[in-house]
Amino acid sequence: MALRRYGVLKGMAVGRRLGTGPSPHYQVHLVDEQRDYRIAINVRSQLFPSELEYFIDENFQHPQLASLRELPLGFTPLDSAPGGLALDYIRGNLFEPWRMRPLPHDVPGPDNDLNEKIDHFCQRAMAEEEAFLYAFGEPWGPENKRDKYFGFSPGNGIHDIHMNQGNHSDFASQDGTWQDGGLLFHFPAQQQWVAVFLKFQSQAWHTDDRTGHALAAAPTGRPAEPPMGTGTGSGPAPAPEPTAEQPDGLVRIVAALVNDTRSPERETVTILNASAHPLSLEGWALADAHKRKHPLDGELAPGDTRVVQVRKPMELSNQGGLITLLNDQGLKVHGVSYSRDQARRPGWTLVF
Repeated sequence: MALRRYGVLKGMAVGRRLGTGPSPHYQVHLVDEQRDYRIAINVRSQLFPSELEYFIDENFQHPQLASLRELPLGFTPLDSAPGGLALDYIRGNLFEPWRMRPLPHDVPGPDNDLNEKIDHFCQRAMAEEEAFLYAFGEPWGPENKRDKYFGFSPGNGIHDIHMNQGNHSDFASQDGTWQDGGLLFHFPAQQQWVAVFLKFQSQAWHTDDRTGHALAAAPTGRPAEPPMGTGTGSGPAPAPEPTAEQPDGLVRIVAALVNDTRSPERETVTILNASAHPLSLEGWALADAHKRKHPLDGELAPGDTRVVQVRKPMELSNQGGLITLLNDQGLKVHGVSYSRDQARRPGWTLVF
């Protein structure tokens, strides 16, 4: 069924409250030029395990940002489809899944729980007059009553600021692709975007392209970490065996030439077998933002790279785009994104 409505709310933060109680949500009071809103951000799950997984990117770059910056204040409805501003944690190549970590919402001490991680950037946004927040999710209201946290009237706002696909069966009715939630902070004075991504540990990482439901035997929780040098925080871990259930990070996209100066253009994507095993690429494919594919074949030895010259119908746009690597079962193994600014140097290869 997916979310009833989906979109992004843009405004300025003027207040906040830490998440407490049996169903805690971190609350943000947001305003535009005419209205008040509340952003309700889950910081604890109803299902076991209760700790949410989070990833905060303090230097977020993505081709969507140029268009996002031009949005008017207030709520903008979004189509749940590729090619626009909608978020999809899996298909949008927003971040690498192994970067997420579970974190409790309330722990004694400074800067060590999810409330405090979000609060750090919210308070900074409240202190900087030119800062904007962008909250992706499902709106509610206007209600015929005052907001129960901040007292403005009429009450209205946005929630589901988290991954909205691959849900446990109890919440599968809310599944859908290109409707994930998230929180972006824009600090123009520093030319900085900060992204906050949240996921329940009960949600699966691989979902159906049509329904957003968890695929059969798809894993839930944090995927196995990639080999040494590609993880963050907890140190290296051995590469997982190449299986349909857990393909993430076995082969990685490490570079791409997207703005070739030759005629005809010879755009390339460089892939690396990061695992300790030779991998057959028969049936694998590279795909662009519009799901146009370039097939792969042959075998890639452990630690080896391959420079793939992509051909139509797949295209690497100079205006920014996505590159995704799919295995022979159509599951995403790795994905990257690049912006128009990153692609503006002719003849240069982007390194991811």
